[in-house]
Amino acid sequence: MRVDSEYAIETQDLTKIYHARWSGGEVRAIDGVSLRVPKGTIFGLLGPNGAGKTTFVKTLLSAVRQTHGSALIFGRDASDPEARRPIGYLPENHRFPTYFTGAGMLDFYASLSGVSASRRKKLIPEHLELVGLSQWGAMRIGKYSKGMLQRLGLAQALIHSPSMLILDEPTDGVDPVGRREIRELLVRCESQGVTIFVNSHLLAEIETLCREIAILHKGKVALTGKMHDLTAGKGYRLTVTKPSDALTEELRAKATSMAARDGLIDFQFPSRELVNTAVDLLRAQQCEIESLAPTTSTLEEVFVRTVEKK
Repeated sequence: MRVDSEYAIETQDLTKIYHARWSGGEVRAIDGVSLRVPKGTIFGLLGPNGAGKTTFVKTLLSAVRQTHGSALIFGRDASDPEARRPIGYLPENHRFPTYFTGAGMLDFYASLSGVSASRRKKLIPEHLELVGLSQWGAMRIGKYSKGMLQRLGLAQALIHSPSMLILDEPTDGVDPVGRREIRELLVRCESQGVTIFVNSHLLAEIETLCREIAILHKGKVALTGKMHDLTAGKGYRLTVTKPSDALTEELRAKATSMAARDGLIDFQFPSRELVNTAVDLLRAQQCEIESLAPTTSTLEEVFVRTVEKK
């Protein structure tokens, strides 16, 4: 058992097979997933519905036992209760007893995590303020909105000062201002060395927040890597005030695409050499250059290309 691992999560050939009694067949919910999540980073797990994301998380938490393969949490086998002690978990569509107040619920869950009464007395108001609920700690949960419940769930996941957060749709039901506040909170946690593993369908949120991602599809890892590498550009977009017809045609011949809009023309060039040549030609004729920037792919484009190839 390696308790000094540099990875917060490390799986090797992790597989979960469900047997369908009605048909005699089998369903591979996760199929040979090998994944490494470095300590102290924000990592996103993506995938279409039925990709195996929830089964993967449940296996990490030992709510589901894998058919074969291994899963380590900070170097410990995930089936070891001690491996789960440093984890804070926020599931999707979580349910808290509605008779609790917000503060009472945090007190209950913190006590389950072994936080002393004196420590809880200090931590509960701090965490209510942290998630923007300091004014509603005495209110019964049954009166909370969905966004308030999501904030409270995040406070619950953080209350015992975990080394890793596993979050399933953490901003679901939260308004835009609240989503920004949660992102800022998670980035602050990352800066303090907390590993954050996020499972979400909100690609724009993942793209803004995560340093690395993995895409699951049909139970397998279809793609993994650093966000900036996966969305890096493969060319340059040059926007100019409409040049002469002759120069326009010369640039069109070098570009991979051209589009006119509002007196401007956008040229897409596949390489630095070609865009430099285009800039030299434009400068020679004293044409105005509005902008020049490397092109990038959105995470949505990367996601769709990856899923459609499989």
